[in-house]
Amino acid sequence: MRQGFTYVNASQNGISTLYFNDWNHAYANKNTALAKRFAEEFNRSLHLAKDKERGYTEIKTIVGNDYSGLDWKRVENRDVIAVKLEQVLEPGQSIQLFFTYTVHLPSAKFTTYGFTGQGYNLKDWYLTPAVFNEGWLLYDNVNLDDLYTDVTNTSINLKYPDKLFLATNYDESNTTKFPRGQYVTLTGKNRKSCEIILSPFKRFTKHVTGHLTVTSDLESNKYDEISQGISINKVSQFLEENLGEYPHDNLLVSEFAYNKAPLYGINQLPSFIRPYDERFQFEMKFLKTAINSFLKETLFLDPRQERWVSDAIAYYLMIKYVEDHYPKQKLAGKLSKIWGIKGFHLAQMDFNEQYALLSMLPVRKNIDQALTVRNDSLIKFNQKIANGYKAGLGMSYLSEYLGDKKVDSSIIEFYKNHRLTSKVNALDFRKTLEQFADKDIKWFFDEYVTTDKKIDFKIKNINKTEDSITLVLKNKRGTNVPISLFGLQKDSVVSQYWFTDIDTTKTVTIPRNGEDRMVLNYDQKIPEFNQRDNWKTLNGFFSSNKKLKFQFFKDTEDPYYNQVFYVPIANFNIYDGITPGMRIYNKTFLERPFQYDISPTYSFLERTLVGKATMHYRKYHQKTGLYVTNYSITGSTSHFQVNSRFSTLTPAVSFGWRPNDLLSNRRQSLLFRYRNVFRSIDDNIADQIDTDPDYSVMNVRFIDVDNNILNYNSWFLDAQHSSDFTKLAFEMEYRKLFQSNRQLNLRLFAGKFLRNKTDSDFFSFALDRPTDYMFDLSYLGRSESSGLYSQQIIISEGGFKSKLENPFANDWMITANASTNIWRWIEAYGDVGYLKNKGEDARFVYDSGIRLNLVTDYFELYFPVYSNRGWEIAQNNYEERIRFVVTISPKTLIGLFTRKWF
Repeated sequence: MRQGFTYVNASQNGISTLYFNDWNHAYANKNTALAKRFAEEFNRSLHLAKDKERGYTEIKTIVGNDYSGLDWKRVENRDVIAVKLEQVLEPGQSIQLFFTYTVHLPSAKFTTYGFTGQGYNLKDWYLTPAVFNEGWLLYDNVNLDDLYTDVTNTSINLKYPDKLFLATNYDESNTTKFPRGQYVTLTGKNRKSCEIILSPFKRFTKHVTGHLTVTSDLESNKYDEISQGISINKVSQFLEENLGEYPHDNLLVSEFAYNKAPLYGINQLPSFIRPYDERFQFEMKFLKTAINSFLKETLFLDPRQERWVSDAIAYYLMIKYVEDHYPKQKLAGKLSKIWGIKGFHLAQMDFNEQYALLSMLPVRKNIDQALTVRNDSLIKFNQKIANGYKAGLGMSYLSEYLGDKKVDSSIIEFYKNHRLTSKVNALDFRKTLEQFADKDIKWFFDEYVTTDKKIDFKIKNINKTEDSITLVLKNKRGTNVPISLFGLQKDSVVSQYWFTDIDTTKTVTIPRNGEDRMVLNYDQKIPEFNQRDNWKTLNGFFSSNKKLKFQFFKDTEDPYYNQVFYVPIANFNIYDGITPGMRIYNKTFLERPFQYDISPTYSFLERTLVGKATMHYRKYHQKTGLYVTNYSITGSTSHFQVNSRFSTLTPAVSFGWRPNDLLSNRRQSLLFRYRNVFRSIDDNIADQIDTDPDYSVMNVRFIDVDNNILNYNSWFLDAQHSSDFTKLAFEMEYRKLFQSNRQLNLRLFAGKFLRNKTDSDFFSFALDRPTDYMFDLSYLGRSESSGLYSQQIIISEGGFKSKLENPFANDWMITANASTNIWRWIEAYGDVGYLKNKGEDARFVYDSGIRLNLVTDYFELYFPVYSNRGWEIAQNNYEERIRFVVTISPKTLIGLFTRKWF
């Protein structure tokens, strides 16, 4: 591949080194920024990739005007090339550079860019000039589609196989065919990157509307082409009216681009239960993809530093489109009319209310981030969904506050003045908004955009006379932004006001116009933290009490009811069997500070009630450092043997810490709990119980976990004290995935009794199967010593897999466990240790075998081979020695899939 550059120094500084983006090289090895990003998101695909699947750029020569070779280097292991000039390039001067290099495209399985097996999806695949703006802005490819390159006039001569069809955002000319191939010239004036889609099928259709020309392959099986054309014309007209004229000859709107940034939510349900009619579904799909392409091709903001501006415009226009054309559209679509679903608050929400709902999700989890945070510093949920929604909601909020379509006019003016200009930034956007505003809007930028402060108001008090209403408004978070107040008569709005400058509280008086209820933020245009205290009735105290609403399954928050949810559940252990019951709780889709969860179930084997109940209060402090405190009290009851019940009651408090980098998976916690255990024991096994049936243990544990798919580190220090013993335990675990793709797992455990007054092994350290006197472990048959359920293993304390003789230690124990992969998920393991009982010498123990690591910590099989017991694999009843790890908790399993988002 040969590439020529004419670089013009448009800055006010002399330049001695030029920098070029080489994002294709991000796939070259396991240490690039892209590979590290994948690891943070628990994605091993790039680390485990074969050489033929990787992408890289092989540069052969770089020469200058006189065709003399120039010195160049890759900037460390980054996706950037530095070219050192022979002399300083002064302001206004230009230089020609000529590159000769080979591009090895990556497999599309990593980021969907590259070769697909049938064709190619190309973007950011050739060298582009980096941006100099009082310094070089050099960004790595971390799969965020935010390459920041200088604006160029580009011409590409492309040859490609004759059996492939081409779609591109650039202009095509000189198209010719030759044996087994095709040739085309692609040109782009005042453009960024060239996008190319080569596929074996002719999927794209060109739509020439009165507003712009669109090339699209958006799929909609039940929406015919003529109707699609009408919808495309409708959206194109909307874009021209609300942005301006598109300056290029062609807008590429592809299914590929849509899949990179889809409409998240209910519309991602499978097509056979798609809740929206085909026209609305297609138009929203086309609208989102078209707006994103429209803005990327014409507004050249820094997408890594100032993405919020594009998001604000794009999502505001999407909200506006629905308000203009589909004002009655429900979020649940057709599902909102179905019996059994229509009673949910989610089913009655308007389509545009999803933006507040999903943007509030990380706010309630205390992981929201300001709109001005760099794109590569956002957690995935914020980067993909929440921050864009918050930006669009902010513009809608601002539009309601200013009124008279001032925001609409400012967007049109901003686009008109700054399209295709290389030095546009967020400050230009702010100046344009302030130019059109007739009110002070500093709060929008200083409070809403640049901080992660929460917005939360309430009506503290209300008094009425015959002709006026006096209210005390309280700003619960101190975020100084405007708040709207609505007066309702039944369900009709009869008055509306805006109030500003409420630092703490403010008393306001309004005329009375027949209102029977006053509501803050009634239209939910303001993304408020808590809307459950936003209203007051004028009909007396008792009428203001919220009614209880019992509802099947979890729902979104309904601020006008105290919601109580219920759902059938079933648990299992071999003593109670399958225990069906009802879970009663108040947890909505959005996290709330106080939660209760009561789960009574019925044991058919024991013919009695079992289950658990929890009350939990969570207090968030700040984003980093000590960020959360949890208070809880939990009670549970179940059976540990036939006709033998255990019950626990546990008050607890814990503190959580996290680092300044929210992308980091490291967490630390300190737990204080007091476990009270009560046991009723069947007379037939009373002589087998050699401890008091009831006991209490004070437990303090500090945990430090860094959960990374390449390097996993965790350790904890645990202290327990009761009337009969005091003990300390330490555990450390380390997992390493090496460059060779070999994985090493190491674990160390050490435990020591400081005092031990018992003669029983019930509280002793165990090599392979702890007695679990704290009832923390999810044993299916906790009292079993033989049979299948006794073969369940939960890696705890000694962590051994073989069942050795005398596996308990009432003085001290130290063990080490290790495993490494042989082939894929087949591993070899080995355990060694020493354990000591009072009055006896320390014993050395060991075992080894094969581990099938199907899903780490969730489903594993252990096959012992050799241990203190000799060659176990050659001994009788070997099948009874096989151990298994299994996790059946849905919440735990779901965490495997959601962890990369948060």
